Amino acid sequence: MQTKERYDRLIEYFERERPTAQSELNYDNPFQLLVAVMLSAQCTDKRVNMVTPPLFAAMPDATTMAAASVEEIYGYIRSVSYPNSKSRHLKAMAEKLLADFDGVVPDSVEQLQTLPGVGRKTANVIAAVIFNQSVMPVDTHVFRVSNRIGLTTNSKTPLQTELTLEKHIPAEKIPIAHHWLILHGRYVCTARAPHCAECGISDICRHHQRNQNSSKTRIKKS
Repeated sequence: MQTKERYDRLIEYFERERPTAQSELNYDNPFQLLVAVMLSAQCTDKRVNMVTPPLFAAMPDATTMAAASVEEIYGYIRSVSYPNSKSRHLKAMAEKLLADFDGVVPDSVEQLQTLPGVGRKTANVIAAVIFNQSVMPVDTHVFRVSNRIGLTTNSKTPLQTELTLEKHIPAEKIPIAHHWLILHGRYVCTARAPHCAECGISDICRHHQRNQNSSKTRIKKS
């Protein structure tokens, strides 16, 4: 199957089946999403959504979070992964957001990455979700699913995957395509045992086709 055909088929499928795909993190404004995405690193969205309501009630903006101590922040987020480092990053992020951006979350990926604890993936999430920019955040789900399906070939890094996806997906569809791939990886194309029988794009999936060919070869040999 040609690369363009695979991408076209994937986009056609998800536009039909997931036309309104969106983040599963709960938030009311850009600052809250930034905090939630920082907390979600190596942690489930479900856990983050349990933690953020009381956190946001106590610290609804950069001003209140910057004024809080690391220990206070830790008290609200201690059940997420790596709470010690995340507490420090959240306070430092809020302080820099106040100092450099008047407390307003910037819309530039480059500026977002100047905030403590904000890497390229987190910056891309904010740019795509809040500002609808044509950037592709690559987490473990996107990286795995892209390689399995055949959207990427021998991609070694998230950046390689990001650039390949941005090259082949129409710019206006990139923000929602990010959610398509994450949700597909979270619920269908799971890490250890992908649910190929339930997958609506198995016909274009390189991983599934290889498994089918291997099964046919074993049957012939037997």
